Amino acid sequence: MHGRISEQLKKAALKMTEKLAEFKFGGIAAYVYNPIDYAGEPYRDYLEQYGNTEKKILFLGMNPGPWGMAQTGVPFGEIASVRDWLGIRGQIGAPNTVHPKRPVQGWECPKSEVSGRRLWGLMKERFVKPERFFADSFVINYCPLLFLEETGRNLTPDKLPVEVQREINAICDGHLRTAVALLKPDWLIGVGRYAERCFRRVTPHSRIDFIIHPSPASPAANRGWAKAATDKLKELGIWD
Repeated sequence: MHGRISEQLKKAALKMTEKLAEFKFGGIAAYVYNPIDYAGEPYRDYLEQYGNTEKKILFLGMNPGPWGMAQTGVPFGEIASVRDWLGIRGQIGAPNTVHPKRPVQGWECPKSEVSGRRLWGLMKERFVKPERFFADSFVINYCPLLFLEETGRNLTPDKLPVEVQREINAICDGHLRTAVALLKPDWLIGVGRYAERCFRRVTPHSRIDFIIHPSPASPAANRGWAKAATDKLKELGIWD
């Protein structure tokens, strides 16, 4: 693989989203948002600023949340964290078809995604400056698409029909393998069990584990996600 790592990551993401764009979801996923498409500027900015060196730790999320990456194009992209801590900017458009209860307002969105606030909040507390975190760590998502039911309810990839999951996984697995090959991490850490399983499916890497997902839907996360994640990373010997 030739060229800057960030350029290769951008090409791999574009290839993945082009393949997913050919897929007809229908049925249960009434709306499908692709932030790498309509929020491509911030996503590319994220890769260029922070994804251009090999890493010791690669964190993997599941897919965009409606108030996070769906708004900003950045994984776990809670607006204040992305804008004020990561320093990411860029124009944000909108999907062709938008659910009225799940608008894309970009930097003007008044909602704050809890998962992203918790994840980036911990990194800010521990590393102070984003450059210190990204010196040896990076965060990506497994699937770049947000799925919504007719009601507007968020639909995670593991809730899609099995045959649909199989086809999506075939595309997203290829992207994940490329990211691992480019970034050459010592540790692969799933943010949640689903992401851990994705890592285990695509690579025989010997150092794969997980931290609990920071979602407010998780009772364990609500009891103190930052401490639980920190304790786990210290237990693994990743953080001191």
